[in-house]
Amino acid sequence: MSIRPLDILDIPTLARYRNDVLTLDNARALTRGHPLGAMGLLAYVNPVRHIYAAVANGTNDVLLGGIIHTRGEPYAKLLYLVPGSHLVHQELPALIEHLSVEAGNWKAFHVLAEVDELSGAFPALRMAGFSVYAWQRMWDVSHLQKTEAGSGSGWERMRSVDLPAVQSLHYQIVPPLLHPVEPAPSRETGLVYSESMKCYVNVNAGAYGIVLTPLVHPEEKNVGEKLAALVSHLPDRNGRPVYFCVRSYQTWLDPVLEDLGASVAPRQAMMVKHLAHLVKAGQTARTVPANVSVQPSRVSRMDMDE
Repeated sequence: MSIRPLDILDIPTLARYRNDVLTLDNARALTRGHPLGAMGLLAYVNPVRHIYAAVANGTNDVLLGGIIHTRGEPYAKLLYLVPGSHLVHQELPALIEHLSVEAGNWKAFHVLAEVDELSGAFPALRMAGFSVYAWQRMWDVSHLQKTEAGSGSGWERMRSVDLPAVQSLHYQIVPPLLHPVEPAPSRETGLVYSESMKCYVNVNAGAYGIVLTPLVHPEEKNVGEKLAALVSHLPDRNGRPVYFCVRSYQTWLDPVLEDLGASVAPRQAMMVKHLAHLVKAGQTARTVPANVSVQPSRVSRMDMDE
């Protein structure tokens, strides 16, 4: 089976498998819709993003896959695998590896994928070098009862002055081993609870929905009320569905959302393939390079006496 980049002649194949897709970036699917739909295909002409799709053709079958990367981010994300009903194909790990190589060409350090723990793609991802680094659940909070309009929410858009506090909150909550994969916010994006500065949510919004990823300190009080107020007063919602993405290091939020009446999707494994490793400890050079001259220091006796 040969693997090659997707081209315009493969559009009929995309149409054939449009309803048989395994999505590997859940937040993108909830906010921007079907990866092979009109919105998904428009991403190919977005100059801010790197996006690549490949097809593996066999005698009687075909496999498709896509990967995406935002310029400046240290990671790329697997977008989808097709067909979703035939994930035990022996060539699937080779297709995933081919997509990962493209991420390396974009100078990404990691490739991420999100998959249900019982999915047939799980073994193929493991064979392609992916490992589980966390778990997540998507909570649908679209139908929470609104709080009183006059009570206010206490949530404000993040400002530059809030960035150090949000970064500190990130380092307190997210385990150190995950920092290379989930870096601390570097820009003024998201919402903060202004009174305590112990609640922050990253906002991922699209035409089809809004996904909120919270960082809430365990010492925070009345968390349920604060989250409900956030949903009720979410700016620019315009009737779109709202979801909370809760990672395994914030599982204490699950019963809080359950008490609010939110509905939950099956648990997903968050998987990563490392394309490069950060070397923190430097080594001293044993010899001076030939093209470098070293000037000896000159210290007078007067300087030494002083």
